Amino acid sequence: MDRRFRRSAPVAVLRTLLNAPDAVIGRLAGPPIEVDGRVLNRSVQLMLWAAERSGQDGLEGQDVADRRANIRRASRLAMPLATGVHVADRVIPGPESPLRIRVYRSFGAEATPPAIVKFHGGGWVVGDLDTHDGSCRMLARHSGCAVVSVDYRLAPEHPFPAPVDDSVAAYRWVVANAGELSIDGRAVAVMGDSAGGNLAAVVAQVARDLDVAPPVAQGLVYPGTDFGMGTRSHELFADGFFLTRESMTWFRHQYLPEDQSIDDPLVSPLRADDVSGVAPAWVWTAGFDPLRDEGRAYADKLEKAGVPTNYRCYDDQVHGFFGMGIVPGGLEIIAEVSTRMGELVRTHRPG
Repeated sequence: MDRRFRRSAPVAVLRTLLNAPDAVIGRLAGPPIEVDGRVLNRSVQLMLWAAERSGQDGLEGQDVADRRANIRRASRLAMPLATGVHVADRVIPGPESPLRIRVYRSFGAEATPPAIVKFHGGGWVVGDLDTHDGSCRMLARHSGCAVVSVDYRLAPEHPFPAPVDDSVAAYRWVVANAGELSIDGRAVAVMGDSAGGNLAAVVAQVARDLDVAPPVAQGLVYPGTDFGMGTRSHELFADGFFLTRESMTWFRHQYLPEDQSIDDPLVSPLRADDVSGVAPAWVWTAGFDPLRDEGRAYADKLEKAGVPTNYRCYDDQVHGFFGMGIVPGGLEIIAEVSTRMGELVRTHRPG
């Protein structure tokens, strides 16, 4: 038994299934899937097969409440909980109402560590502190940083720009209250996955021009950077690989008011005229993800503007891999991303 993680009985059963021999996976999920010169991870293929048949993909549903309930159920199955991490909830001031945050600190971390302000994914509509608790624990354990997860307001009750406003406000609060949090206020980074990656990129752009210290680093995990949805990867992976075109269109409808231009960099950070001077970046994408190409395009844009940028595509993975510790090798990927983020923060931490 691995005491580094807490796993429920259903998680243990699912993990055993996903570790099945390739011959068993083939009988259940079919032959290997190859698209665009990449071969889908076989355990991921089996997981998608099982999720489709059980209705537990976490994104589909008839309405907002259904989808939120689905993602909560899916997240409980997808991630074991790392032990050895201190977790504390608190409430901070927000632009219009109080915001919940959750602070993670690995046992044995330095007394005043750098911090990562983390924005969760979920299309700006679903997801919360609990759905991304497992990945935040991993991030704190392997980055060596304190992690501050932000429970920003969600659409459709609070459409754009409410999630952006909350994210900027939370970043500002963390920097201003570093002493209260026992973190190094000179070394605060931003990070997010999917919609949270969009918010992290937006905060990095906005904070460049604020009267507050900008982030020392930004970590973008399969970020949504362009609401145009017109890249080749959007066409290749429109259906069948967890994040579908239907779900993305639905999220967009919930998040953006009808008169809101997608050219606004607060919506589509890839469309910003100037990204020079933003925080050094790590950008991670998945090979079987509609958002793959726009993530790569944003990394290229940052690099062209002179921003120190690292990029990696996990070629055999799908959207959401940062929260799929149940998949064989998934925890190792999450640990690797978290470690690289910690290294980036420390590289650019003021001496």
